[in-house]
Amino acid sequence: MKAEADLDATDRRLIVATQGGLPRVPRPYDAIAGELGIGGDEVIARLRRMLDSGVIRRIGAVPNHYAIGYTANGMSVWDVDDARIDELGARIGALEFVTHCYRRPRRLPDWPYNLFAMVHSRDREEVAARVAEIAALLGDACRAHDILYSTAILKKTGIRIAG
Repeated sequence: MKAEADLDATDRRLIVATQGGLPRVPRPYDAIAGELGIGGDEVIARLRRMLDSGVIRRIGAVPNHYAIGYTANGMSVWDVDDARIDELGARIGALEFVTHCYRRPRRLPDWPYNLFAMVHSRDREEVAARVAEIAALLGDACRAHDILYSTAILKKTGIRIAG
């Protein structure tokens, strides 16, 4: 992975210019290039280099799931056998209906859960059905689980760096 120190000033300006999303214009890379005073091909090359090195993870559309009808959002939390969590977490994270999957430390005695998987659906019944699929996949490696449903969006952004 490319170290932060390896990013030049133009790389950092490019990250700041794109971290809120690409401009909604026919040629977004050229629009960004104009802001930065470089060519569109250079924008693409720099983004490709940062993707390849792991500085940025992806470039893609981030739909507003509420606007497209996915209004039931459940963070499923799981108490999974530590010896199997990496293997099973990778399988859960690969499921089409799981948008985020994380391993987190337990906070005993109150919080026994060490695997989190976000499921978006049209209603809570569908979330529950998806969570049942996850439970079946986890099998005996899972000792307990719960679903935490979202009730409001308080903040929804990725990490942002200062310009």
